[in-house]
Amino acid sequence: MAMSRSADRVETAERAARAGAAVACESFRSDIEVETKTGKTDVVTQADRDAQSRVVDVIEETFPGEPIVGEEGDELKSVPDEGPAWIVDPIDGTANFVRGLRTWGTSVAAVVDGESVAAANVFPALEDAYVAGTDETRLNGTPVRVSDRRDPETFTVVPTTWWPRDRRSEYAAAFRGIVETFGDARRFGCSQASLSMVASGQVEGVVSNRRAHPWDTVAGVHMIRRAGGTVTDLDGEPWTPTDGGLVASNDTAHETVLTAARAIGRARSAE
Repeated sequence: MAMSRSADRVETAERAARAGAAVACESFRSDIEVETKTGKTDVVTQADRDAQSRVVDVIEETFPGEPIVGEEGDELKSVPDEGPAWIVDPIDGTANFVRGLRTWGTSVAAVVDGESVAAANVFPALEDAYVAGTDETRLNGTPVRVSDRRDPETFTVVPTTWWPRDRRSEYAAAFRGIVETFGDARRFGCSQASLSMVASGQVEGVVSNRRAHPWDTVAGVHMIRRAGGTVTDLDGEPWTPTDGGLVASNDTAHETVLTAARAIGRARSAE
């Protein structure tokens, strides 16, 4: 793919993410109807659908007919192995959105033959926009890098991807492993925000032993890698959207972060 076309995908990803975020903002902190999908905490709103529609419209203006992988509606649910595709989450962090919490955003990523080439995560209520092409990651236009901290006892690590109610022992194990090994823990309730913060050096790691949806992960993973970090599966192999776990770090103590992530699954095995 020509470099100019790669640049077009970066520009389109950012423009589409900003457009979707603007639509979602119109309903933020309003009296919006909330529906549930697979569980009591798995929520969706009309704002999600409207924002996704706007994102898709922007993408199709420049790249008509290319496949869309998206959380809402009838879009594809997995990333094609061949050819170009777009991955869209209109509101990542909908549970935050409906509670009036600011940590939510619109995520758009572009892949070609399964490899990420562009990503944009726009968090309008935080006034932050992360964008990555093939060479670097930028936060509000400024290049960023992962944290240079080397001592795990100074790390802040985030357990991400919510565990269903019958697997809450793993959630407890995630926090236990983090607080026993690292300096501090956070949970933001928004996977793309958590991953973006690793890319910009605000936190040092993200852990999950669950398979996550591509719209919750692909953009942020691309940003971390372009910012000098590492993202693997639980075996330490380079992460792909089909893997059953995700471990992201600033790369200075990745094995330590891996060990904490692997401990989560042992809680389930012990039951």
